[in-house]
This record gives sequence, C-alpha cells and structure tokens, in this order.
Amino acid sequence: MANSLDSDFSAPLNLVYGVALTGCIGSGKSSVSAILKERGYVVICADEVAHRILQASASEVAQAFGTECVRDGVVDRKALGAIVFGDESARKKLESLLHPKIRKEILSRALELELEQKVYFLDIPLFFESGGRQSYPVSKIVLVYAPKQQCLARILKRDGLERESAQARINAQMDIEQKRAMSDYIIDNTGEREALEGLVGEVLAKIESKH
Repeated sequence: MANSLDSDFSAPLNLVYGVALTGCIGSGKSSVSAILKERGYVVICADEVAHRILQASASEVAQAFGTECVRDGVVDRKALGAIVFGDESARKKLESLLHPKIRKEILSRALELELEQKVYFLDIPLFFESGGRQSYPVSKIVLVYAPKQQCLARILKRDGLERESAQARINAQMDIEQKRAMSDYIIDNTGEREALEGLVGEVLAKIESKH
C-alpha cells in the first residue's frame, strides 16, 4: 500500500516491497542489477537518476566548482570527479547539492511501485553514505560483496584509472566490511558469473518468502 506524504517526503515512509541493492565500486553491483532485470524485477537505478539530475544542475555545479566543470552546458564528469574525489569537503558540497533531488525522485518512483505490491529494488551505491534506512526506509538491504583488493583490481581493469585515482574512489566510500555488517543479505561476488546467478537466486527466494 502506498504511503501518504507531502512532496518533500517529511512524513514517515515505509517501503514494504522496496529492497536496497548496494555495494562498493568494483564489487559487481551492476552485474547483480542486470540479473535482477533479466528475472523480471524492476530496478530503480540511483546512478541513472543522479546523472540526469547532475546535468540538470549544471549551472549550480559551475557556480560551486568552477566553469571548467561545465563545457558548452554539459557537466564534465571527469573534471568534476577529479575535484570531488580528492577533496572531502568538495565531495560533501556536491552531495548536499544532488542527494536531496536524487532522493526525492527515487522515493516518488518507489511509492508508485508500492501500489503493485511486488518486490522491487533500489540500486543505490551510496545507500549507507546517504543515510541508509533513514533516507530510504526499505524492507531489506542486499549487499554485493567483494574484498577491497578485488574491487581495486576490477576498477583498474575496467576504468583504466591510475592506481591512486582508483584507490581514492574506494576510500571515498564507506568500508565494504562495515557495509557487510549492516546489511540483511550478502551476495558474495568473488567467483564466476554462474555462481553469482545462483547466489542471486538464493537471496531472491528468501526475500520473496517474506512477502
């Protein structure tokens, strides 16, 4: 059943069918999200929402971080990333600009899905960093897990970053071991794709049994 609340989401929320999907950069959350979609689940992707809102906030980004971060009206994510991943205060400034807008859109879509009374997922990489259940009051939290060194190796290979830059991105997030302790279900993504699909199926069966 949908919650009744005002446009600022200040009223209490309870996403009965919403499940948070989170992890760390390089842990393989996107692979799990793809498996969920293949199995017919709706996945609200926070990154997609964030990219759209970042671009819509181009003028505010230029004012806060300099015109070199916006070229011809388009946010230069690489230039912006070089600033915010190396400076915690800059990163927090960007988060304070974007997160309220991102949260509002995600919750709006989630409340529409609650009407269907079916399990759906909120793919939020920074779920814990952005307030956890206080910001997104989901029924369960699923963490896609891989050790930090494996995450580092993956993003070095995938993104072509220098080791220092890749490590800075990992360090900018909460430690994955801490996230693991705070999650309801763990999907261990240290093996091959076939094993990952099996583990996703096991977690889905447990979640569905609660509804």
